Amino acid sequence: MADESEVMDAHDMEELEAHLRDQTADLKAAGLTTDEAFLIAMKRMGNVNELMREFAHEYSGRLWRQLFGADADEAGDSSGRWWEALVFASIAAVAIQVARLAASFPAEEPSWFYRNAGLFVLPALAAYLARRRDLSTRRWLVAAIPFSIAAIVVNVYPYSESSSTEMLVVAHLPVVLWFFCAYAYSGGDLRSHERRMDFIRFTGEWFIYYVLIALGGGVLLALTALILEPTGGATAERVIEWVLPSGAAGAVVIAAWLVETKQRVVENMAPVLTMLFTPLFALMLAGATVVYAATGLGSAFDRELLGVFDALLVVVLGLVLYGVSARDPDEAPGWMDKAQLAAVVGAIALDAVVLGTMIARIGELGFTPNRTAALGLNIVLLVSLVGTAVLLAKFLTGRGTFHRIERWQTNYIPVLGMWAAAVVIVLPPLFGFA
Repeated sequence: MADESEVMDAHDMEELEAHLRDQTADLKAAGLTTDEAFLIAMKRMGNVNELMREFAHEYSGRLWRQLFGADADEAGDSSGRWWEALVFASIAAVAIQVARLAASFPAEEPSWFYRNAGLFVLPALAAYLARRRDLSTRRWLVAAIPFSIAAIVVNVYPYSESSSTEMLVVAHLPVVLWFFCAYAYSGGDLRSHERRMDFIRFTGEWFIYYVLIALGGGVLLALTALILEPTGGATAERVIEWVLPSGAAGAVVIAAWLVETKQRVVENMAPVLTMLFTPLFALMLAGATVVYAATGLGSAFDRELLGVFDALLVVVLGLVLYGVSARDPDEAPGWMDKAQLAAVVGAIALDAVVLGTMIARIGELGFTPNRTAALGLNIVLLVSLVGTAVLLAKFLTGRGTFHRIERWQTNYIPVLGMWAAAVVIVLPPLFGFA
C-alpha cells in the first residue's frame, strides 16, 4: 500500500494529528504517562485497516476520483505513466495486426498465427513492466532471452498436419510467457518470496481488470455492429476484424497499467471476491464429486470433459492463490479459512475421481499427447492442492502458521510454469510432432 501522504492532503494530515492528540489526551487522563500515552496512541493509529476504513467513510468521493482518475497534484506523474502504457499497448496492437494481415486471418487460419499469438503480445507486456521497474540494460537482455528462445523453439519444430502437439503448444505457450513476465515484474529478483507473492497478486488483479475491459469492449463492438448493420454486414465484420485483435492485444498492457496505477485504492477487491466465490465453489465441488462418484465418469469421459475439469481445478487453485495473496497472515483463523479448506478438499476429491478414470483410460488405450499433458497437469495440481489442504488444516488447528501456506504457494507456483514449458518443449519431439 502506498504511503498515506500520497493520498492525503495537508487537511487530512491535520485531522489525523488531531485524532492522535485526542487519543493521547484520553490515555493520559486514564493515568498513563505522556510517553506511554503517546506510544499506545501511535500503535492504535498504526492499525492501517481501521484507519483506511475510517478515511474511506469520510472521503468516499475522493476515493472514487482516485479509482477512475488522478487528482490535480498527481496529474504529472500519472500522465507520463499513462503514455508509457499507451506506447507499449500500441506496440502489441500493431504487432498482432501485422501478423493478422500476413496470415490473411480470418479468411485463412494458418497454424503459425495461433502458435505465435502470445509472442506478438506478451513481450510488450514484459517490456512495459521492465520499463516500470527501471531495469538495467543487462536485465533487459536477460528478460528478452527467454522470449527469443521460445520464439525459436516453437517455430523450428516440424509439426505434422493437424498436430495435437501443436495445439498443446498453442494452449501452453502463453502460460510459459506469462511466467517470463515475472522476471520483469519482480525487477529481476525472482528469489524473493515477497516478489513472487506480489506477482501472484498482480496476476489476479490483472485478470479482473482484463475481464472488465473485455466485457466493456464486447458491448462496444456489439453496439458498433448494430449501428453499422444498415450499411451491410461486410462493413461491421471488417471493423471487428480490425478492432478486436488490436483491442484484445492492447488491453493486456492497459490492464497491467491499471493494476500498477490503482494499487493506491484503499479497498482492495480481492477479499470481497474470495469471500463471495470460495463458499460457492466449495458447494459446487462437493456436489459435483458426489454426482460423479455415484454415477460413474467412465462412460462420459472425453477430451472436452477433461478440459472442463482441468479448467475447474485451475480456477480453484487461482482462487486459493488470490485468497492467500489478499489475506493478512497475522490474522487468526476464521470461517473463510474453513470455506477455503472445504473448496480445496472438494477439488482434491474431484481430481482423484478424474485421475482414476484417466489412468484407466490410458491403461486401455495408451498414451497420447493430450492424455500425457492432461495427466501431468492433474498431478501437478493435485500436489499443490494436497499441500495446501494439509497446511490449511494445521493452521486451523493451531499447529501451523499462515506464513507456511504462503511459502508453499510461492515455492510451488514455478512448478506450474515448468510443466507448461515441458509441454511446449519436450512433448512435441517426444511424440514425433504428431
